[in-house]
Amino acid sequence: QVQLVESGGGSVRAGGSLRLSCEVSGSAFSIKRLAWYRQPPGKTRDLVAGISSGGTTSYEDSVKGRFTISRDNAKNTVYLQMNSLKPEDTAVYYCHARVGGINWYDAYDYWGQGTQVTVSS
Repeated sequence: QVQLVESGGGSVRAGGSLRLSCEVSGSAFSIKRLAWYRQPPGKTRDLVAGISSGGTTSYEDSVKGRFTISRDNAKNTVYLQMNSLKPEDTAVYYCHARVGGINWYDAYDYWGQGTQVTVSS
C-alpha cells in the first residue's frame, strides 16, 4: 500500500522558516510528480508547488521567491523549504504523489494526512 508520511510542520513567527518533508513508500512503479497543496481555514485545497520526474518545478504566484520545492528520487522524498513566512501562509499542508502504473497511460494519486503550519504576526 502506498503511503505518504509528512513531517516538519509547526508554529513560527512571521519572517521565519520551516522545511516540510514527505516520504513516499510502497510504490513499485515510478513517481511521475510530487507536489505540495495547502488548505487555509475555511478555504479550498490548492496547489502550492510541484516538481516533475524530470525536475521541472512550478509555484503559485503568492509563494514565488519564498518557497522552494525539491526531491530526492533515490529516497522517494519531496521537500518544501518555506522562507519569509507570512500569516497568510497559515494552512494545513498536504503532500501529493502521482504514481505511474503498469502501463504508461496509468496514473494513481495519493495524499498525505496533512501537517499544520501556523504563522503568527
